[in-house]
Amino acid sequence: MNELLAATILFAGGHFLLSSASLRKPLSRKLGNNGFQIVYSLCVLAAFVWMLFAYASAPFVNLWFPAPALAWAPQVLMPIAFFAVVAGLTTPSATAVGGQKLLEDTPQSATRGIFTITRHPFLWGTTLWAFSHLLANGDAASIILMVGIAVLSLGGMHHIDQRREAALGAAWGPYAMTTSLVPFAAIASGRTKLDWRGIGWWRPLVALVIHVVAMALHPAVIGVSPFPG
Repeated sequence: MNELLAATILFAGGHFLLSSASLRKPLSRKLGNNGFQIVYSLCVLAAFVWMLFAYASAPFVNLWFPAPALAWAPQVLMPIAFFAVVAGLTTPSATAVGGQKLLEDTPQSATRGIFTITRHPFLWGTTLWAFSHLLANGDAASIILMVGIAVLSLGGMHHIDQRREAALGAAWGPYAMTTSLVPFAAIASGRTKLDWRGIGWWRPLVALVIHVVAMALHPAVIGVSPFPG
């Protein structure tokens, strides 16, 4: 359990540490932008793999017993999470690595599709994944893992916004005003309109297929059925 805690802290904390200006800038000067991205990716990947192995080998220590109804939370929330992840990964993003060029070259394309809902769809997808599994699981290992993912996802949104604002200056303002960190906030306030055409029909369909496949593979990969028993 201590190993899992250490791996999760390293995985989540490593993202914030390596992407902080105090460390990123000198490393980028020495390694170049591409070299830094390679080092960053390898470090994060190593921490992620360690965290998964530590989770798999952690003892089962139950801390609380979720209500039976909460066991269905992943079934309700994971399709939404997969949709957010799929849409976020398949739509050019101003908050992704190198995404600042999107605002500099074609700013109007940065506020379409899923980004009319939130400017951080991928991170909201991982947040929903963590939250849904926190509701359904009361063991210590799952709580450590999911809290780590949730902290990284939620904190990452604010961290990315701060970095983009510092890097882009005035170019960030119009994008921040026409999008929102909180899903649907920009739509509710009238700052943008939901772009169903930009989202397309195929992204929800792909997300649904991934959800069905994930449910089918869950017992073999995770070792437990995704459905309440």
